[in-house]
Amino acid sequence: MSIASDLIRGHTDTIILARLMVADNYGYEINKAIQQKTNGRYELKEATLYSAFRRLEEAGCIESYWGDETTGARRRYYRITEIGREAYQSLKKEWKTAKELIDKLIEWEEK
Repeated sequence: MSIASDLIRGHTDTIILARLMVADNYGYEINKAIQQKTNGRYELKEATLYSAFRRLEEAGCIESYWGDETTGARRRYYRITEIGREAYQSLKKEWKTAKELIDKLIEWEEK
């Protein structure tokens, strides 16, 4: 069963920041990690991923730098900033609150 992307789309920034809380990374690897963590049920479209990177960088939540790969193409890596860490904690808290509300709204008890 695949997850409806509309349900998750509004949380792309939170998902990316969560991954960068673990370690610096580049786009392809972040998307691969998302696919692995969801057992292939969710992946970000490339345009969505890179739009989010631009948005997060402009907001000061992440920084990018070029890797120094000795083989293959150079990769642009992303790292979370202190502003990004604070944003992640805030977004995660908002998600938990929204999840609680949605759970209450869709789990009506039959009488």
